[in-house]
Amino acid sequence: MLNIVLFGPPGAGKGTQSQKLIDKYNLIHLSTGDLLRSEIAAGTVLGLEAKKLMDAGLLVPDEVVIGMIESKVKTHRHAAGFIFDGFPRTVPQAQGLDKLLHENGTEISCMIALRVDDEELTKRLLLRGKTSGRPDDQNEALIRKRVQEYNTKTTPVADYYAGQGKYCAVDGIGDIEEIFKSLCQHIDALKEKQEEKK
Repeated sequence: MLNIVLFGPPGAGKGTQSQKLIDKYNLIHLSTGDLLRSEIAAGTVLGLEAKKLMDAGLLVPDEVVIGMIESKVKTHRHAAGFIFDGFPRTVPQAQGLDKLLHENGTEISCMIALRVDDEELTKRLLLRGKTSGRPDDQNEALIRKRVQEYNTKTTPVADYYAGQGKYCAVDGIGDIEEIFKSLCQHIDALKEKQEEKK
């Protein structure tokens, strides 16, 4: 299985690139936000638990999110692989994900980070805010705070995967197709290594 964690701060272009990667490599998209919404809509036990917490303004705990991911992984046991978008965001989440995948006979192949400097991110998000209607994309101070929080909280996750020899970074500034080509080069090299191991 080809399991990729696509990483990057808000506005790095993860949404655009993950869709292109899903189409090219036939991967299942695992976005924790989408998962939460669909479990809530379906009225599952985990969904109801998550809704109760979210309605109270609390964060959904890791074990609930991991439980949702597990049910998705089990449903798509024969998939070519998964692309994890927006997860894991902390080292305990990464460890929980490793454990879950290991129990299901697979593992994270690599974490690819889209590198974009803070000024460019701020510019992109303010631009996006003109059309997205998202209030958090229209306030520069809030954007800078989101980017700073991302940098602080997620750097340890990058270090965690780097420690496993599974981290690589791609420049997220420039032409969308060029960025996509760089991502594909990393993934194709990875697939070759996987084939050699078989």
